[in-house]
Amino acid sequence: MRTNPNIAILVIHDLFGWTFPNTRLLADHLADEVGATVYVPDFFGGEIFPVDVLSDESKWKEIDLAGFLSRNTKLIREPEIFDCAKALRSRLKYSSVGAIGFCFGGWAVFRLGAKEVRLVDCVSTAHPTFLEKKEISEISVPVQILAPEIDPQYTAELKAWSNEIIPTLGVPYDYQYFPGLTHGFATRGDPQNKAERAGMERGKNAAVLWFRQWLHKSN
Repeated sequence: MRTNPNIAILVIHDLFGWTFPNTRLLADHLADEVGATVYVPDFFGGEIFPVDVLSDESKWKEIDLAGFLSRNTKLIREPEIFDCAKALRSRLKYSSVGAIGFCFGGWAVFRLGAKEVRLVDCVSTAHPTFLEKKEISEISVPVQILAPEIDPQYTAELKAWSNEIIPTLGVPYDYQYFPGLTHGFATRGDPQNKAERAGMERGKNAAVLWFRQWLHKSN
């Protein structure tokens, strides 16, 4: 991945973890197309589920998903995520820092950009999970949301709340809607499915343009 001493992007992964090939490919695209140094830390304490099991809900009984989620709550993982963002500023001296979160990472980027936190300059998220209205209401940096039509986690109620509240907060806001697509499309879409492949590409391109706009502004 390209190394830029001024601009960094923190990728906060989904349930598939930091080793998931699609997440790594997206990080490479962001590095090359934004012109940034991209970091993909492990925020699950070394636990990695087999991709074939996570991709098939009928196999979820083979894993202790409830136990895993109890070991990876917001309360547990938020300090680690904050520490990573702080290190990009204080130790590695990046002048512009962005964050993108997929699924599990969605709530985290909102926290990184909250008005009492502001550890990053801008954020993007696709199909966020565990995101709460309070977290949406506290965003204070430019925010982009990539929202599929069908999403049991980022529900129609949360979509409506986002589009009602964020425009009142005085921050740049980019809401992009992906009709016909489902939760996970930005990282786990089927490349053999024309609509899903197009959705993945559109989501990646949107994030690239967003970070170019807000991370290069003062460089």
